[in-house]
Amino acid sequence: MTPAEFIDRHPQELIGRLQQLVRISTVNPPGENYPAVTGKLVAELADLGMAPKRYTLSQKELKAALPPEQLGFPRYNVLGRWRVPGARKTVHFNAHYDVVPVSGHWRHGDPFSATVDAGWIYGRGTADMKGSIASLLMAIRALRVSGVTPKMNLEVSFTADEETDSVLGTGWLVKNAPIKPDYAIVMEGGEKNAVCCGHNGTAWFEVIVHGRAAHGSLPEQGINALEKMAALVRSLEDYKKVLARRTWRTPDGRTMRPTINVGGVFHCGEGAKINTVPAHASFTIDRRVLAIEDHAAAEREVRQFLTAAARKIPQCRITIKKISENFSCFSEPRHPFFAAMAGCVTRVRRQPAVFSVSTGFNDMHFFSHYLKIPTLGYGPGGDDTHAVDERAKVKELLASARIYADLLTGFAG
Repeated sequence: MTPAEFIDRHPQELIGRLQQLVRISTVNPPGENYPAVTGKLVAELADLGMAPKRYTLSQKELKAALPPEQLGFPRYNVLGRWRVPGARKTVHFNAHYDVVPVSGHWRHGDPFSATVDAGWIYGRGTADMKGSIASLLMAIRALRVSGVTPKMNLEVSFTADEETDSVLGTGWLVKNAPIKPDYAIVMEGGEKNAVCCGHNGTAWFEVIVHGRAAHGSLPEQGINALEKMAALVRSLEDYKKVLARRTWRTPDGRTMRPTINVGGVFHCGEGAKINTVPAHASFTIDRRVLAIEDHAAAEREVRQFLTAAARKIPQCRITIKKISENFSCFSEPRHPFFAAMAGCVTRVRRQPAVFSVSTGFNDMHFFSHYLKIPTLGYGPGGDDTHAVDERAKVKELLASARIYADLLTGFAG
């Protein structure tokens, strides 16, 4: 029996494993049930002969990266290895196990039910990205049962906190864990016949507008921070037009542009009352940085535009704070590793693979920038990611497992 035949004959094994993972709620923030899910993943890797180790991050590391209310939630990263005698190269597969919070009314009630319905598995994390974990574990299982040895050494990591900033997850892993990959696959970003060779980055800012409080019956004695903020936000329409004129054509022929999203979070600060002139107003800016842009230049530009716009508004005084940053990355898909993955996708899907660039960010940049190795993104994906009724298609989960198994048995580096 070939690995592909094993995968096709045992879909319930993959489904059951994914259901077990989804039913462990790993909502981040704050980082729920990380001990339970990483314990499960360690057991799965041990059963596959992957010599797993779970790394517990220290309180010092947690205090440096987490807000005080999250310090009671431990962080772990899991690493497994399959050393192949005679193999010259090592490939690393990475996935995060945390999920975003839930809201709204779900089709099957419980967002963590992992209910199977008409060929789909519903639940938070099915698409992003516990489905990828289940597909990879299925691929490794298929190799073990079939008695087929990979042509490369295999490293597998399951990491924390991608849904926040990955500092304690993949960021920690590439700097501290004993990994030595020649290639990396982050199991999201590309799906179906699209292999991801890069992704956008982000620069997130909070803009605080400083006013002066006064009684609501005497507004002329104050400086209304909300009014100043409204004028500042309106001025950003000009910046949007500047960004819209910048275009980049991706390998699959799409045209991408840098963007900003204004006001994902906004508030009026303390002391707000209906009959008070607001002395504080703030809003956020999400600047998406193209894979070919310079992050430092993008940040300077945002700050310069806001500063100049505020000067044109009478009595508008602002403070700009950078909240966080996730770096973009892009690799021209010329390396044989990219061709090998494209060949696997083409064979399994029976349609030509293309190379794409993701509008969202993921953990590819840690391997691409920090380790400077060929890195791609590929996984089963799903529908309504981060939304109500998030779900993964069983057919796609199985296809990804076959693609992973095909790469491991066909590419030696």
